[in-house]
Amino acid sequence: MSLLSGQRAWLLQRVTAVYAGLYVFLAVAWLLARPPADHAAWHALVTQPVVWLATALFLLLLLLHAWIGLRDVILDYLRPASLRLLVLVLAGGGFLLLALWGFWILIEAALQ
Repeated sequence: MSLLSGQRAWLLQRVTAVYAGLYVFLAVAWLLARPPADHAAWHALVTQPVVWLATALFLLLLLLHAWIGLRDVILDYLRPASLRLLVLVLAGGGFLLLALWGFWILIEAALQ
């Protein structure tokens, strides 16, 4: 039995959606109330430990949310097993690259 099958995947999809929704709501509210004036202000905001950690968690959960949704669509609608496997591998590789790229950007920002 897969770790992300059935009810577990359904619940994880909901939990990641709630976190993503809260993150976006709070980020938009914060940016509307206190918009950063320049690059230095953006950098100072993003490198605050709480903001950096919340953003890293958002990135991780957003990609997990997208993976679960896309995986379910692929499993439901692609019939030849070889095509299904190929698309799952390509999608998983794509999400892995996006995760590495996003975390690289966050780490680079924190190190500057």
